[in-house]
Amino acid sequence: MLIDNHGRTVDYLRLAVTDKCNLRCFYCMPEEGIDFVKRKELLSFEENLRIITLLAKEGLRKVRITGGEPFLRKDIMAFIKNLSNVEGIEEIAITSNGTITAKYLDELQILGINKINLSIDALDKQRFFEITKRDLFDTVWNCYKEMIARNFEVKLNCVVMPEKNIEDIIPLVKLASKDPVNIRFIEEMPFNGEGRTHDHLEWNYVKILQHIENHFGKVIKLKDPKNSTALNYKIESYKGSFGIIPAYSRSFCGTCNRLRLTPTGLIKTCLYDNGIFNLRNLIRAGANDQQIVQAIKEAISHRYKDGFEAENNRKGNASISESMATIGG
Repeated sequence: MLIDNHGRTVDYLRLAVTDKCNLRCFYCMPEEGIDFVKRKELLSFEENLRIITLLAKEGLRKVRITGGEPFLRKDIMAFIKNLSNVEGIEEIAITSNGTITAKYLDELQILGINKINLSIDALDKQRFFEITKRDLFDTVWNCYKEMIARNFEVKLNCVVMPEKNIEDIIPLVKLASKDPVNIRFIEEMPFNGEGRTHDHLEWNYVKILQHIENHFGKVIKLKDPKNSTALNYKIESYKGSFGIIPAYSRSFCGTCNRLRLTPTGLIKTCLYDNGIFNLRNLIRAGANDQQIVQAIKEAISHRYKDGFEAENNRKGNASISESMATIGG
């Protein structure tokens, strides 16, 4: 078991396989993009599999593949197939923007991978374009409908942003009236690649819920799964549900079971730290399996209590300026 210094079991890895993305969502990166890392600087798929195989022997059970957009990385499906054969890994999930995902659905179903989080911040085509700077709403929407038709377990991720997509909150909730989907509203975070931040978050999880209840009336509170980052709710007679993730308020840190690995091999024990150490460098310096596992355990044994402590103790007192695409969320 991987247990941190606060008694929390770590059994979930969020693996970002690339920082590249074909959208330019303003809350994630500047419109002109970021300086994407060179391929040789990325952890190879072989290195990723080595790390995951070692961690699975120590209690790792779930891997979520993220990016950037993970399906932009060459040979991603071969990697996922190999990952599905790692002994001890019980669940593989994927977070994608849905722009090129549809063509991989057959292969994913064959592998038994049916949990996909789809990022979609607006149901209005014009607002979608204004947020992403790309005219790809129809592509993403068709991907969503195809996944529902194929009985994928779909979650829709929507970052809530004032003056950008507040009008889309209610239409998104209404999707759950006929589709067995979970819509997740996420507080806006400062990982935008430019260092923009806010002293006060207007649309926090409390206000998002109030907005929904102002329209639908009192909603049903569901029991949240173990280690859930979302507060989950349901409207009576709806097939699906919705959740609200206090990603900026950070009220779920006490049950966090996540470890993050960036595309370049940086280990993050919290979304809000700026990296504990680089596994890629350790591996390429010739570390053996025991040294790799020990280094990860050492990082977990000094884990921050919550995201506020992690942010306050960033190396070099660095403010948050990285893009979400570089850390996998």
